[in-house]
Amino acid sequence: MSADVVTKLKDHAAVPGKLWFADGSMTYAQLLAETGRLANALAALGLQKGDRLLLQVEKCEAVLSLYFACLRSGVVFLPVNPAYTVAETAHFMTDAEPALAVVEPARVAEIAGLGARAMALGDLLAMAAGQSADFADPPHGPHDMAAILYTSGTTGRSKGVMLSRENLASNAEALVGLWRFTGADVLLHALPVFHTHGLFVATNCVLFSGDSMVFQRAFSPATVLAALPKVSVMMGVPTFYTRLLADPGLSRAACGHIRLFISGSAPLSPATHVEWRERTGHAILERYGMTETNMITSNPYEGDRRAGTVGMPLPGVKVRVTGPDGAALPIGEAGAIEVQGPNVFHGYWKLPEKTAEEFRAGRWFITGDLGAFDSLGYLSILGRAKDMVITGGFNVYPAEVEAALDDLAGVAASAVIGVPHPDFGEAVVACVVLARGAVLEEAGVRAALRERLAAFKIPKRVLVLDEIPRNAMGKVQKAELRRLYAGLFAGG
Repeated sequence: MSADVVTKLKDHAAVPGKLWFADGSMTYAQLLAETGRLANALAALGLQKGDRLLLQVEKCEAVLSLYFACLRSGVVFLPVNPAYTVAETAHFMTDAEPALAVVEPARVAEIAGLGARAMALGDLLAMAAGQSADFADPPHGPHDMAAILYTSGTTGRSKGVMLSRENLASNAEALVGLWRFTGADVLLHALPVFHTHGLFVATNCVLFSGDSMVFQRAFSPATVLAALPKVSVMMGVPTFYTRLLADPGLSRAACGHIRLFISGSAPLSPATHVEWRERTGHAILERYGMTETNMITSNPYEGDRRAGTVGMPLPGVKVRVTGPDGAALPIGEAGAIEVQGPNVFHGYWKLPEKTAEEFRAGRWFITGDLGAFDSLGYLSILGRAKDMVITGGFNVYPAEVEAALDDLAGVAASAVIGVPHPDFGEAVVACVVLARGAVLEEAGVRAALRERLAAFKIPKRVLVLDEIPRNAMGKVQKAELRRLYAGLFAGG
């Protein structure tokens, strides 16, 4: 069993002056004291171990303190995207039945109107200020539930993913070793904190290694570039890197203090990988994970970080690629990605039947992603199983077509979908966003792709869009694209 997150917090708090925030605004000892006051405030409000606390606020430093306070008290932490409307949040309230919802002041009355106890984060912090910093943590076990994170909801209704203390701790321990966190690192934290990437991967890596962080409430190229000389590691989503590449201030000198750039949450295009290396001298390390599993694979710290791949399984994590019958496939063959290990979630909240459907014997979790291993053991993600296009009886993996599109001069971003077609069942359709000033003709794009792709993979249509719809973590909303263009070939 990995060391518990709270154990790590207490260990580092015992080191005088050890910084949690690199600007000196909080030490680990001060963080431990604040979590104790918050845990006592939750107890005073009647929350007990196993109760759920829903948090829906804009990113701020107190979110991390409340997360750790929940871990100390055994209250299950349930962060929600602050961009969600009250109508969207109603699903989480009804499903998770939180004992307390902590929200922005303007939302207290609306959330309370859903039948939940609600209070503003500022009011909770003010209440906690009057509490003792000493808190008697109840006993915790590795399989106790630590958090419920709702899936991003790119299709269908979001499901509550139950994550245990061991899920979080084992993953943090593996990543700290793999990515060579030393205790002297400073992490640039510009990610959202309602999602596994910013809340668990970034925060827990800092905590487990005893590092500090530069905490930014929102991402902007200017603030990131200003912070780079003060940090040694940056975690980001592909959008961060493409926006930084568009800034003339990005250079080798600007990145001279960094030892590692990490990308995840959405696919990083090979073109971005190459351009970043040319501009900065750094190869971005791409990894692969999901809400249900935390991190699964990573490109190596030392060795070839291969563009277009997500590397190899983390220590202690097993990954296999299977066919429709669940049997493992040979190297090079595409199939369903399945995962087994201490990082894999315990199930979906209140959905035992759905949970059972997603696991094979031996607790192999069926991720819903398609992929293939190469001869060197690197995994490539070929897309979601539900996104695979079957056209005229042939399987087309969107990631392969997107990679070809992204290599074309003038294409800034692409998304490939399947839409109904009267002859082929489904037709491959490409949605592209052009680089500034670029002009591309549909026929020219299709002609260029014929040099790289089999005829059945060539998009029947190439649509130029101003932007591709994405969720908060940068993942393309393909369900929305399929809805928008479902009638593209209606009538033949």
